[in-house]
Amino acid sequence: MRQLLILSGKGGTGKTTIASAFIKLADAKACADCDVDAPNLHLVTKWKTQPQIKDYYGLPKAEINPEQCISCGQCKEHCRFDAILLSNGEYKMKPFACEGCGVCELVCPAQAITMIPSVDGELTLYSDNEKVFSTAQLKMGSGNSGLLVTEVKKQMKSVEVNTDFAIIDGSPGIGCPVIASLSGVDMVLIVAEPSISGISDMERIIGTAAIFGIEIAVCINKYDTNIGNTEKIEDYCKKHGIALAGNIPFDPAAVTAINNGQTVVDIDCISGTAVKDVYNRTMALLLAI
Repeated sequence: MRQLLILSGKGGTGKTTIASAFIKLADAKACADCDVDAPNLHLVTKWKTQPQIKDYYGLPKAEINPEQCISCGQCKEHCRFDAILLSNGEYKMKPFACEGCGVCELVCPAQAITMIPSVDGELTLYSDNEKVFSTAQLKMGSGNSGLLVTEVKKQMKSVEVNTDFAIIDGSPGIGCPVIASLSGVDMVLIVAEPSISGISDMERIIGTAAIFGIEIAVCINKYDTNIGNTEKIEDYCKKHGIALAGNIPFDPAAVTAINNGQTVVDIDCISGTAVKDVYNRTMALLLAI
């Protein structure tokens, strides 16, 4: 199954807006939302079936048995995450600080510490006889977003559908969830915006994707808000041999469509027309791989 991943170096560039439009244009049979910190692709994907929801267990958390604890302080001394505190003569865990490394359990001479499975998020799977959509929500305070992204992609591929093509909406930035999203994909479309921070973040995500040896294309959203910076992005792509999939103008109608739970290609608007051109160029690049 060929996988097209849509990324952005920063939030607010219109990545999910474009991903949802691509899914509609392709009538994609397999898709996923790997922005597990703040998933919202499900808001514009219409499903009549009830989803399958299950807990996601990440790294275990340490738990101290006060009846066995001999108050030696070895756990607190060796915890590099400062996840253990001494309160009223008792050693206690800070659940949001524990990273599940297990050092405290290893050094405890009284075997008073046990690693307990921890629910770090929730996996959601929509599927019917023809389509599959996988997404997840990371639990507040949990730091296993990259591992959860991997599970989202596995979940998408676990359902057999008649397709050889999948669209994945990734996370902004270049952190662990993005790294996990990049693994195994065939092409990445980077959505950039013509601002100083937008250009800087675009360069970072291009550098990250290049490490994986993945085919890269760029599209510029709201290109007409700063023509000078748009030209800088175009020159950067030309200099580094990166395909430019097209430019999308700023369009108030796009905001209206999104607020109504629609994609920009569901209505007649200038941004929707531009996105269709970007989609056609992107698909031509993907098929040429």
